[in-house]
Amino acid sequence: MAKTIPHETPLPPILESNALFLDFDGTLTELASRPDAVRTAPGLVESLAALNAALGGALAIVSGRPVGDLDRFLAPLRPALAAEHGAVLRLANGYLQSAEPPDLHDAVRAATQLADAHAGVVVERKTTSIALHYRGAPQCAQACIDALAGAIALRPELELLHGKCVVEVRRAGIDKGRAIAALMDHEPFAGRQPIFAGDDVTDESGFAFVQAAGGVAIKVGDGTTVARHACESPEALRRWLTSAVAGPPAARQARAAATGARSR
Repeated sequence: MAKTIPHETPLPPILESNALFLDFDGTLTELASRPDAVRTAPGLVESLAALNAALGGALAIVSGRPVGDLDRFLAPLRPALAAEHGAVLRLANGYLQSAEPPDLHDAVRAATQLADAHAGVVVERKTTSIALHYRGAPQCAQACIDALAGAIALRPELELLHGKCVVEVRRAGIDKGRAIAALMDHEPFAGRQPIFAGDDVTDESGFAFVQAAGGVAIKVGDGTTVARHACESPEALRRWLTSAVAGPPAARQARAAATGARSR
């Protein structure tokens, strides 16, 4: 059952037996007024790269953003991805697979017309979906919802996805829980205990999946959630990731010894 949990809930250590799944906006980075205004914190990419190496590639970004956005923000790191809420997957070996893009002509037209009429409303066109961001015009929230809902009213194969100051049209049946499950079917994720951190209602399906699979779900920021762990902010989550990279001296020595043994 969903509930509000305290931010001081202890976060678990990240072990070599884990698979790590991380949302991007609002989780690894602070939210911004526009999708293109997000900034990657100093040291974040280096921490992710170190964790990716320590986990043997079992780290994936699970985000609503397109692949190109994530690669630009995380360069030169190119981890496994579940982009566009899982409509597009990139496996750890680089193989890319995508759901068939739906016909979004009516939704694109409705979104464009609304954005043209209201400063601060931003259209984000993705490979398989269309989103309207209204963080810069919160008074337009209901207008954005109504415009896209009306555009797909007779399209049962499409659904409306609500997020933090964003509403999006996508193909029905796609969510982050299914995306994480799909990645867990492939190496190097298969057989590991999953950890997933996210901040938004769009992450709840991922939380539910990893906990049902015996893993750990971490809610970043405020809000009611099914996750059993929480931290107060993206900055706090980044500190946890950085501490996992460093680890206590004994853990570093054990990893170094194991690495040396494997190399011999």
